[in-house]
Amino acid sequence: MATGEKFERAVNIMARLRAPGGCPWDREQTFDSIKPYTLEETYEVFEAIENRDWKELPGELGDLLLQVLFYAEMAKESGYFSIDDVIDRLSEKLVQRHPHVFGDTKADTAHEVVRNWEALKKAEASQRSRVSAQGDRQSLLSGISRAMPALLEATKLSRKAASVGFDWPEISGIFEKLDEEVAELRHDIADLPQPIKPAGGHAGSRTHQVSPNLQERVEAEVGDLFFVLVNLARFLDVDPESALRRTTQKFRRRFEGMENQSHEQGRRLEEMNIDEMETLWQSSKAEEVDR
Repeated sequence: MATGEKFERAVNIMARLRAPGGCPWDREQTFDSIKPYTLEETYEVFEAIENRDWKELPGELGDLLLQVLFYAEMAKESGYFSIDDVIDRLSEKLVQRHPHVFGDTKADTAHEVVRNWEALKKAEASQRSRVSAQGDRQSLLSGISRAMPALLEATKLSRKAASVGFDWPEISGIFEKLDEEVAELRHDIADLPQPIKPAGGHAGSRTHQVSPNLQERVEAEVGDLFFVLVNLARFLDVDPESALRRTTQKFRRRFEGMENQSHEQGRRLEEMNIDEMETLWQSSKAEEVDR
């Protein structure tokens, strides 16, 4: 069976599931009810890639493709568009965004490709922009979804702003900004009840009361700090989402190593003091290096 036939079969199966007499669960779903599954499947694709699980990845990619088929089938039922429109839009975009392959534009390096890509996207955005009744023009940032994870949104916003020159001339300026934001955060937390101790294991578990205004200021400064770090990652050509996920996975492995060691000692982590847990942490790190 050719690839096109296999794809057509999947489209028809999805249509059958949504048709009268199909699956009751599939028939009840809406655009909004499917959204959480789309995000979940995306992260499962990420996990399979990070684990280099090539046997599992085809299945995870299939689950992600299912989301596309699901949305397209629901849209077809409502008369909005069909899977054909999705494929046509994709094909047209791929050709338009790759003039160095399908046209006469020259691009010998990945950097030149990205530069051309950004120029094309700017031109497309300019064509889409229209002057409203109030004379306002569409923002350069309007194409960036507010619904995406904050770290990804911050990355896209900073890149878009930098594309018009709103950026630091060199990386030293980012480190200066980082120092500035740390100083501002230190200044604000000086107003918190001292000494500052870690909150419990869930949000809102702080033992002392903090005014809403002060809590808002501290949250804003922490957010500013994150945004500077996102820009630092951009300068260093590091994807902040991937970098943070690698760190969280590393933390998970090492913490689980601590739990295993404490279990071997016949003790629970809750029964240990911070010095004892630090010893287990360092041992867990050493084992990871030895492997």
